[in-house]
Amino acid sequence: MNAGTHDIEKAAGVLRAGGLVALPTETVYGLGADAENPEAVSRIFQVKGRPPSHPLIVHIGGSEQLDDWVREVPATARLLAEHFWPGPLTLVLRRGRRVPLEATGGLETVAVRVPDHPVALSLLAAFGGGVTAPSANRFGQVSPTTAEDVRAELGDAVDFVLDGGRCEVGVESTIVDVTSEIPTILRPGGVTREDLEEVLGHPIDVPSASQVRVPGQHPSHYAPRARVVLVEAEEVAAEAARAQASGHQVGVLLPAALTDADVKAHTVVTVPGSMSDYARRLYGFLREFDERGCDLVIASLPAEAGLGLAIANRLRRAAGPRTVV
Repeated sequence: MNAGTHDIEKAAGVLRAGGLVALPTETVYGLGADAENPEAVSRIFQVKGRPPSHPLIVHIGGSEQLDDWVREVPATARLLAEHFWPGPLTLVLRRGRRVPLEATGGLETVAVRVPDHPVALSLLAAFGGGVTAPSANRFGQVSPTTAEDVRAELGDAVDFVLDGGRCEVGVESTIVDVTSEIPTILRPGGVTREDLEEVLGHPIDVPSASQVRVPGQHPSHYAPRARVVLVEAEEVAAEAARAQASGHQVGVLLPAALTDADVKAHTVVTVPGSMSDYARRLYGFLREFDERGCDLVIASLPAEAGLGLAIANRLRRAAGPRTVV
């Protein structure tokens, strides 16, 4: 059920009072607080169990507000904002005075974006300020894509939950560092590298590591309770059979090109052939494995093109440092 005007006004009041609001975006549900209230921002970290050194994203209502939150806006940043906002793109820029260090993990950079969801935009307009909003889940675990996910995960720790339906993109925003002359992708997400390169007119790098701290870069992140193991696509069935035979309750993310007829596992989910559908449903699949009592998930990585890059990034983070049974 989508939130109405009364709910949005109530949520804006909660934010003004220093409370926490779970809000829908096109990517995932966020755990929001007044971006200019250090105490409210600090409460986000407490509720999530998130290390205070991990920066948050400031959500604003439109690209025309960008100058209010950052020290300077390079031409590249304005170009990307013009093409992709509202949308699943986060820009890392120099912190403006309105942003407390609590929101940036102590850094002099800040991550900013304009969400592409009518409920989120209505809340930002009603509130009249910026909202810091990491994903509304415990730190390191699977991000929520429905209001029900938020309630199940955080319960009464959230002061108010705005229900905006299921998130359309399903994976977090792409984070691009535009603090230097050469922009780089710090986290793949809902805007593809190919889309960015088309607008920029040149290739854009995705470094394996960066000195700029951003959300989602912990060695183990986006992870279900079950351990995730990554193998080659042609090895999924054999690996699942071995793990099941050794006593594991195995869940399988089966590539769309394969059939589940010969897969021996507790739970088998065939992933969609469309990368946009796969991204939208990925976190739901991971939650389903937990709900069905799996303790091990066998998966393979999709081709790392388009949204496949973001999906592969999330599966690697879910697997963490260990990727073999």
